[in-house]
Amino acid sequence: MAFQKAVKGTALIGGGAIATVFGLSQFSQYRNKHGALVQVQAAEGAPVRKEHLPSREQQIQALQSSGEFDVLVIGGGATGCGCALDAATRGLKTALLERDDFSSGTSSRSTKLIHGGVRYLQKAIMKLDFEQYRMVKEALEERAHLLQSAPHLSAPLPIMLPIYKWWQLPYYWVGIKLYDLVAGSQCLKSSYVLTKARALELFPMLRRDRLVGAIVYYDGQHNDARMNLAIALTAARYGAATANYTEVRQLLKAAGTDGRQRVCGVRCRDVLTGKEFDVRAKCVINATGPFTDSVRKMDDEEVPNICQPSAGVHIVMPGYYSPDNMGLLDPATSDGRVIFFLPWEKMTIAGTTDSPTDVTSHPIPTEEDINFILSEVRNYLGADVEVRRGDVLAAWSGIRPLVTNPDSKDTQSLSRNHVVTVSASGLITIAGGKWTTYRAMARDTIDAAIREHNLQAGSCQTMGLQLEGAQDWSPTLYIRLVQDYGLESEVAQHLASTYGDKAFEVAKIAQVTGKRWPIVGKRLVSEFPYIEAEVVYGVKEYARTAVDVISRRTRLAFLNVQAAEEALPRIVDIMARELHWCEQKKKEQLEAAKRFLYYEMGYKVKTDQLTDSSEISLAPADIERYKKRFHMFDKDKKGFITILDVQRVLQSISVQMDENTLHEILNEVDLNKNGQVELNEFLQLMSAIQKGRVSGSRLAVLMKSAEENLRRQAIPVDRSGGGL
Repeated sequence: MAFQKAVKGTALIGGGAIATVFGLSQFSQYRNKHGALVQVQAAEGAPVRKEHLPSREQQIQALQSSGEFDVLVIGGGATGCGCALDAATRGLKTALLERDDFSSGTSSRSTKLIHGGVRYLQKAIMKLDFEQYRMVKEALEERAHLLQSAPHLSAPLPIMLPIYKWWQLPYYWVGIKLYDLVAGSQCLKSSYVLTKARALELFPMLRRDRLVGAIVYYDGQHNDARMNLAIALTAARYGAATANYTEVRQLLKAAGTDGRQRVCGVRCRDVLTGKEFDVRAKCVINATGPFTDSVRKMDDEEVPNICQPSAGVHIVMPGYYSPDNMGLLDPATSDGRVIFFLPWEKMTIAGTTDSPTDVTSHPIPTEEDINFILSEVRNYLGADVEVRRGDVLAAWSGIRPLVTNPDSKDTQSLSRNHVVTVSASGLITIAGGKWTTYRAMARDTIDAAIREHNLQAGSCQTMGLQLEGAQDWSPTLYIRLVQDYGLESEVAQHLASTYGDKAFEVAKIAQVTGKRWPIVGKRLVSEFPYIEAEVVYGVKEYARTAVDVISRRTRLAFLNVQAAEEALPRIVDIMARELHWCEQKKKEQLEAAKRFLYYEMGYKVKTDQLTDSSEISLAPADIERYKKRFHMFDKDKKGFITILDVQRVLQSISVQMDENTLHEILNEVDLNKNGQVELNEFLQLMSAIQKGRVSGSRLAVLMKSAEENLRRQAIPVDRSGGGL
């Protein structure tokens, strides 16, 4: 990639005006505050993509010792990292600061869809809204770019709209065909209509009664946190000084040539060390999503809010609730919201959009939120599929930073159009938009920065740019990982789809298992393909807390909170070795990660399903049956069972299990935390399982299995049919 010509434009976007961008090629055009059309030409010379990724310590040093930057971006979400990548590839000296981890906010808590917005197109047509139409068209173009820029992290996904009324079939068919038409040459695959029989063949869990047929259309799906990280790492390879856990404390200002106070940098603090330092920059960009207004008020306390947050709650359920490669969407639920039901990472995501909220931090998913989603899921699945509360493996809530006028109250009436504003002091803010259009948002923002601050730079270079891991990736790359390193096929496929061509770097540091197969690759937990080497590699990718690893370097916390908790001690041990943590630091990290799982990932509402005050509502016959099972373990009639009781029964049926695992299993049911499981606690567990509030209890399965084994052992040979 080479830039064409030097920047010649000189017009500015004045205080508070919205920068409207036209054109993507060699010439970029804008209207300044006087309405005049101004043209910017591209520049020669392109930065080189580095092979070596600087460490976080080197990035912090660069922030302190590199003098004045051209562009400083606040915010490490998709938009902020996109701005840093766009600026760096234009040859601008770029810095990016994120107070938490990259993608720690909204960008990791999305629906995982890369889409144009079917419902926005519907609104555009119904209301003859040309701006909505333009937004959908741009999003569909950006959808194609995103799928091409990181094919290892994204793929097209067919999505089914089940039809239960005959009149809906032509109505939705016309709308979806228009969606294909607007996408034009960027259409992923053409939509099509399914008969009832064919719809049930592809989505056998679907409710059969009154089903007329279905329409299938295509959008994209991605691993959002890993995609965000790939953008950040690519920006770093192009020379951007990117640092997570670096908090902006205040904006620095100095008198400009016109005598006005202009933003000229930030005072920031390294959260990990507590050290404060200044970073100077010609241009500061506010790309902080839900926190947009808090940064704007650092610049001007009187400025009105432009961000109205909207919450979307998501739950994760086992993969058997949906087909491997078919999603489901209902554009009109009982309360008017959209609900989606999508396969992701071999699990199923279900969730809603557009629930207004007054908070900017991520709210805790409530039992009411989860039960609403489950009720909608039950409406679409067949009667033979029991939708159990206990099958919710994780739950989270994300905040969408929608842009609104101060008087607007209904977030559903808002599109996700983005705006670029420039304050009187030169602070540039990018707000609104959505994940799919991050690149276009970044392009518009950097174009505005060049215009406002007379920066010498070229035109946008990110269209067609491949992100971290994409350059040498192929769909069959995982085969080489299996053949060259002796990884399990499932683990190899996971590494290839997560790291792309960088999967070889992870495989090289994978530990030998000591088994015949797999040769390398020790799993963090048995049911997921994440391996210990990913923790080591995650540290190289700027992971600095256990939460970074369980939620964003791997997606374990988003897939199964109990599995994430189980993996935590080993993750902390590995990170401690890499980052030289003391015992106190390890303890703090473990506790912080458990709090994250408990409050932000739905562990609290999951554990609330079984408490020491849970009601026992079992039939008398069931109570007697479960008491007998309990007393098979409690031989001494103590009224409780301990690890020793469980070990004794397991030994009698020749089953070996280590003491730590047994302790974890009993601890799940030990509601009063006294080191033993009492009869009442066991009956509370079995009652919760019968009601569907709890599923996958290891103790319940273990005790049932042991009971069946003991019964088989007690059957006399002559009654079992004889023998030799």
